[in-house]
Amino acid sequence: MQALQYPWGISLFRSGRPTVGDLMSLCEENYRALMRLVPDLRRIQGDERSVLQGDQDLHLEIMEQAPYTTLLRLTYYFPYEDGLVHRTMDPDPDALLRAYHDAGQVEVLNLRQTMLPIQNHYRHPALETKWKVNLFLSKWLIFCVTQGHSFAARRDLSVDSVAEALAPTLL
Repeated sequence: MQALQYPWGISLFRSGRPTVGDLMSLCEENYRALMRLVPDLRRIQGDERSVLQGDQDLHLEIMEQAPYTTLLRLTYYFPYEDGLVHRTMDPDPDALLRAYHDAGQVEVLNLRQTMLPIQNHYRHPALETKWKVNLFLSKWLIFCVTQGHSFAARRDLSVDSVAEALAPTLL
């Protein structure tokens, strides 16, 4: 079995300097992964939750639906000592995203997470920062899909079939 690879050349990771084209490709890859996670994204309204036995619930909040875009939040809310899940002011990870359906891309508007050293606000050099937050999103979306998370119609797919569907985009 061939090892999974991202479609970007290894020289990109060595140089640490993505191009605008690299970022656009990553945003397109993120859109494809998001559509696997939320195949009915253009029709969903309000809040949804993907529940898996033995795994953390994944929360999706549709904040705005427009003809060509969707504004959404993807996050985890963790249970407190009382065993109940409460919405907190600072969930982690927490991604505010805009999906551009006509362009087939996802833009990270804000990302709050504590595991990787990235900045939430775009400062110089903005391209590298945008690359990092989109790369984090890419890995998180793929993780969610391969775990079996799904919102809406594709819940009948097995984890293996979802992983197979993702594999061609990562080879």
